[in-house]
Amino acid sequence: MTEQIKGKRALFPSGEQRAFLEQVSRKFDTSDIARLCKCSERAVRDWRREKFSMPLTSVRTLTERACISAPKNIEIRDPYAHTSRAGKIGFATVIKTYGRIPNNEAYRQKRWRAWWESTGKFMKNPILAPKVIHTPRKSSSLAEFIGIMMGDGGISNYQIAVILHHTDDLEYTSFVIKMIQRLFKVNPSVYHSPEKSVNNIVVSRKELVDYLQKLGLPIGNKVRQQFDIPDWIKGDRRFARACLRGLIDTDGSVFTHTYRVKGIQYAYKKLSFTSASAPLRESVHTILQELGFHSRLSKQDVRLESVTDMRRYFSVVGSHNPKHLRRYESTVG
Repeated sequence: MTEQIKGKRALFPSGEQRAFLEQVSRKFDTSDIARLCKCSERAVRDWRREKFSMPLTSVRTLTERACISAPKNIEIRDPYAHTSRAGKIGFATVIKTYGRIPNNEAYRQKRWRAWWESTGKFMKNPILAPKVIHTPRKSSSLAEFIGIMMGDGGISNYQIAVILHHTDDLEYTSFVIKMIQRLFKVNPSVYHSPEKSVNNIVVSRKELVDYLQKLGLPIGNKVRQQFDIPDWIKGDRRFARACLRGLIDTDGSVFTHTYRVKGIQYAYKKLSFTSASAPLRESVHTILQELGFHSRLSKQDVRLESVTDMRRYFSVVGSHNPKHLRRYESTVG
């Protein structure tokens, strides 16, 4: 008899499955019912809410253990009876959608792969084609962007990114976004990372990566490659000045140097450009020297330290980063 009912389900009329379990609950709590039926307490609660039908074996066990009358008007169903109806619904949906039963899926994929290898991958497909960018001519603006990328930028195989502080460089972030739009005719995405206190300005364009690589920007770890300013920039005074501005606007800092002489305190603003790339530090130092500044080169940074040089820097080279301007102007005058 047990084998005959094993796996079958008891389908109660609406409301009667709940009534049956309430009758059983007068003698057993939920945990006892779960133990007797070899199921979880959650399953018992779902049965009580009539979310699912009960196994016929569970109905029989509870009837015997609670010493109550067997439920009437229940319908006994095979556990997979619902699949026939589901199959009919699925068949009707396929016919409505495709007008026919599709071919064997494995066979269809085999045929598609053969078509792709022989024809498909050679066809011009606007979806698969690389997204086009504008490639501007070499200019001071492009050289400044190269400086920005060399400072706080990075390039992977398929995208470029500029990472700036989310509050200190907020205004400068807008400047960089507009520069990218103007130079390459693309709209970058901006991702805010509050846990790192940064905004990531990202452009995912393989064509842009290739273009910037041709201009001299390295893919991957810049410091490990000991990167340097491209020759086409160093060979043009205007480009060199613009690139220098981009570098210092990102990897430079304006700070106050304070000291005492004979009890008198002095405070002067100084500028420092820091980089772990020795060739880059040397090139920045050289450009500053060629522009008439008295820069000092060390193993860590390049500095401008005199009042005259600081005044000339913000006059001759300038800055597009309001953070640097505010820090310098706070002591001027």
